[in-house]
Amino acid sequence: MLGILPQTRAEDPGSPRIERDAGRPNRLLRFSVFYNIQRVRVPSVGHRRCKAAIRIPRPQRPIMSPSRLPQVPPPALPPLVAAYVKATNSFDLDGLLAAFADDALVNDQLRDYWGKSAIREWAARDIIGERLTMHVVKIMEHYGHFILTANIDGNYDKRGLPDPLVLAFYFSAHGDQIVQLIILRNQSDF
Repeated sequence: MLGILPQTRAEDPGSPRIERDAGRPNRLLRFSVFYNIQRVRVPSVGHRRCKAAIRIPRPQRPIMSPSRLPQVPPPALPPLVAAYVKATNSFDLDGLLAAFADDALVNDQLRDYWGKSAIREWAARDIIGERLTMHVVKIMEHYGHFILTANIDGNYDKRGLPDPLVLAFYFSAHGDQIVQLIILRNQSDF
């Protein structure tokens, strides 16, 4: 006698509530198929209730988008600038240094790096070491100098920086080598 519990009203097959629900299956079925209604049992104190949760179907979309930035093809780059961007994106230190003249100047984060040995240390630490990648947004030629705007990503400390980080690279060339590169942070145009 102690092991047998009486059935509650909702579990009783002869319950008036179940009969009432069974009496209108057609209208409820059409509605529930369209809106994907799912009945959920929610226990409450002393008895059980049945609540309906409406789930409106949503179109399927990818879980993660590859980028929040507009996908535009990169502009055509001059060979000198293209060599720098390619070496940066492929983490090629020797290819990066080959683009610079022996007495070149790089100014990054308001610090000067004169000559290939200083540029090698800077590039190994700040470009290759931080695994920087450049997504070229635009390039302009201005009296023989090239101004490249790029979105930068990598393993650097991103706290306090905008997303995306937009940098401007001011290239000065002599022949087929970079003699001066100034890197500045600009505001995003997007």
